[in-house]
Amino acid sequence: MLTDRRPILLANARLVDPSRGVDEPGDVLIADGIIRDARRGIGAAGVPEGTDIINCGGKVVAPGLIDMCAFAGEPGANHRETFESASAAAAASGITTIVCRPDTSPAIDNSATVDFVLRRARDTAVVNVQPMAALTKGLRGEEMTEIGLLKAAGAVAFTDAGKSVTNAMVMRRALTYAKDFDALIVHHTEDPNLVGEGVMNEGEFAARLGLVGTPTAAEAIMLERDMRLVALTGGRYHAASLTCIESLEILKRAKDAGLRVSASVSINHVNLNENDIGPYRTYLKLSPPLRTEADRAALAAAVASGLIDTVMSDHNPQDVETKRLPFEEAEAGAIGLETMLPAGLRLVHNGELDLKALIRAMSTRPAELLGLPGGTLKPGAPADLVVIDLDTPWVVDPAKLRSSCKNTPFDEAKFMGGAVRTIAGGRTVFQRAMP
Repeated sequence: MLTDRRPILLANARLVDPSRGVDEPGDVLIADGIIRDARRGIGAAGVPEGTDIINCGGKVVAPGLIDMCAFAGEPGANHRETFESASAAAAASGITTIVCRPDTSPAIDNSATVDFVLRRARDTAVVNVQPMAALTKGLRGEEMTEIGLLKAAGAVAFTDAGKSVTNAMVMRRALTYAKDFDALIVHHTEDPNLVGEGVMNEGEFAARLGLVGTPTAAEAIMLERDMRLVALTGGRYHAASLTCIESLEILKRAKDAGLRVSASVSINHVNLNENDIGPYRTYLKLSPPLRTEADRAALAAAVASGLIDTVMSDHNPQDVETKRLPFEEAEAGAIGLETMLPAGLRLVHNGELDLKALIRAMSTRPAELLGLPGGTLKPGAPADLVVIDLDTPWVVDPAKLRSSCKNTPFDEAKFMGGAVRTIAGGRTVFQRAMP
């Protein structure tokens, strides 16, 4: 639902704003696409005439979520997803900003394609869309792109998406060059030679299924190399998707040494483990693969402590023809926009995260890393917000999801809570009846 941008008063809410350390009752006043006030006791008195007064009934009001990694399909893969369908799915999960990947066709590796993405999203999406640009031309890992020009055109970060830059000299040059523009390098940390033909985590479970495994060393070795290069260059670096305990140890050492490094984990890897693959469930074939339960628990603890900075959807839609195949042949990837918040709330309900830590990882910290104006309820910030119901149980029905593809790893999962209203730029872009 996309409504007019009348003033809105979100009254009788629980405000959760990690940017200010706030978790308390209060109200939020929105006008002209801006948060005008967010505090206890605003009330209805003195609000602008015609204000839409919404009684939140104690539900959570938080900054709109910012998803740091989503494949949006355009240009070139409209059959998998479009900005229209992706943004509708995002809005239903309280996501007000999507950061889209550059592995499109053509790749987002020049200013014209960045401009196309921004214009196309502006015309068709109901939430904000920010493009990441390719780190190397054509995503080939051989020659870096024009980082300065791409950033000026509107790219918020630089990545080769699901490909690792194996040439250390190319990565060193990119980090050095990006430093001059304070640009963020986002890197997929997997040594492709060690990954080989691996299709899931290497270990006992893979052996029982008769599948080729991918060792955690493939991730740890690439991350360790990158940390050395960051120390050498002083650049800004973000690990795109960490999955194992070894990587957490490397990340902690780098942060303790004062390097400008950060990291994400996908919502899949903090909710699921290799055992969930069960009888060759291809919807759980991911890249990087799901790891052990010990790894999953360590990742969740790292989000709680702030060692891992952000949680993202890793939204990568695949159609039926590429998923309903033998596990070895199926494409890796799953949709994740619409289930990102509910899956995160599962961690809150089971005590692994508190709500403020979840919102920090899904909103405040991504905004800080990418230099975006959201992620906060401070007066003067863009009116990008989500109203969250923590308590209503529901079951995921893939047929009802808004993404073009339906390959969710949370098929028939039982969740409790989710977004009931999403506001982007002061406009309500999603609304579910409040019980």
